[in-house]
Amino acid sequence: MNVYDGERMADQLASRGMAAAPKDDADLIVLNTCHIREKAAEKVYSEIGRVGKKRRLAGITPPVIAVAGCVAQAEGAEISRRAPSVDIVVGPQAYHRLPDMIAEVTAGRRALDIDLPGLDKFDALPKKRKSGPTAFLTVQEGCDKFCTYCVVPYTRGAEISRTWAALVDEAKMLVDGGAKEITLLGQNVNAWRGADDKGRDRGLDDLIRAIDRIEGLHRIRYMTSHPADMTDGLIAAHGDVEKLMPYLHLPVQAGSDRILKAMNRSHSRDSYRRILDAVRKIRPDIAVSGDFIVGFPGETDSDFEDTINLVADIRYAQAYSFKYSPRAGTPAATMENQIAPKVMDERLQRLQALLGEQQLAFNRSVIGQQCDILLERKGKYEGQLIGKSPWLQSTHVEVTGLKIGDMARVHINEAGYSSISGEVLMKAAA
Repeated sequence: MNVYDGERMADQLASRGMAAAPKDDADLIVLNTCHIREKAAEKVYSEIGRVGKKRRLAGITPPVIAVAGCVAQAEGAEISRRAPSVDIVVGPQAYHRLPDMIAEVTAGRRALDIDLPGLDKFDALPKKRKSGPTAFLTVQEGCDKFCTYCVVPYTRGAEISRTWAALVDEAKMLVDGGAKEITLLGQNVNAWRGADDKGRDRGLDDLIRAIDRIEGLHRIRYMTSHPADMTDGLIAAHGDVEKLMPYLHLPVQAGSDRILKAMNRSHSRDSYRRILDAVRKIRPDIAVSGDFIVGFPGETDSDFEDTINLVADIRYAQAYSFKYSPRAGTPAATMENQIAPKVMDERLQRLQALLGEQQLAFNRSVIGQQCDILLERKGKYEGQLIGKSPWLQSTHVEVTGLKIGDMARVHINEAGYSSISGEVLMKAAA
């Protein structure tokens, strides 16, 4: 979501005549931020200080500094107090106002906008006429789940779905602009609902099927999902829609029912397992990804063992795991039995070791297979291109006669922890 927001801010600034510049030579620096974890928020202040100091020492006029995104939304005027060099504070629902806010600064005023006006920003943004091989499409924003550790409902607002017509039109525009793969985005992307062109109530699976009909589109992905919104229709789409890639990011957060309840997650370990069993039944090769928090307040050794056992049972292709980070204003921040940092460190190391073993095993499992790779960017070496496999693995290939944006049929012959590589057999059908 942050990548998408950053791209759209760049699009609208470009439409006003601005061009990208090296950081040390820019007239405007936009820090697009995330507030999920404390360390990420503190990095914002560190970067603000670093930029200002470097410019002062070099005798260069200070740039206009804008802090955008969820840290801006959560901390608002506090940013100006802690970092007086910041000129603009703009929340994630108001970044379409960035050009107007720059004008305010030019007139000698600081600018702040952290309102949550729903989906107004999408109507105000310039249409994206040119795309790379892959493109993001935000279909839904916000969250109504109120997990006790999470700031998203407070920084992104309530769940709001963009309209069917707007999404189908933008998807067509992205494909016309060169995109061959579209990733549907949302804080809870599978909570999307809307009326189709005939007024019928639809869910994300119906939207996927509509986008699947766009000529020239090869691949569809979606993230991030919530177990509570994994409908039978969405599960079925993984077997019915050929363009829907065999990859599912479905965070569980913990393997202990007691901790899941304390987190205010609406699923249990067994209901989560049943969802994945149903998906794997119709798409056996699917790559499953997840999120995990270790050291949530009150987590005992037994609770952590439940998480380890669940991970061993599920077998993840990828996963993101973190130590619990208290966020001001969330219920978990004031819970009793906060876990000692040393205990969290030990648990995280053990969990990540297991997840790393599983990721390597999954990558090695595709050795010997043939699959289509969408070539996205140049590699480190001459003649090397990197693309994504159907299972979202970075794939390195040596190519001649192919270019970024092509689909290549590849025989996978090597796998490491973070990527796979293979031999190009032919250019895949366009």
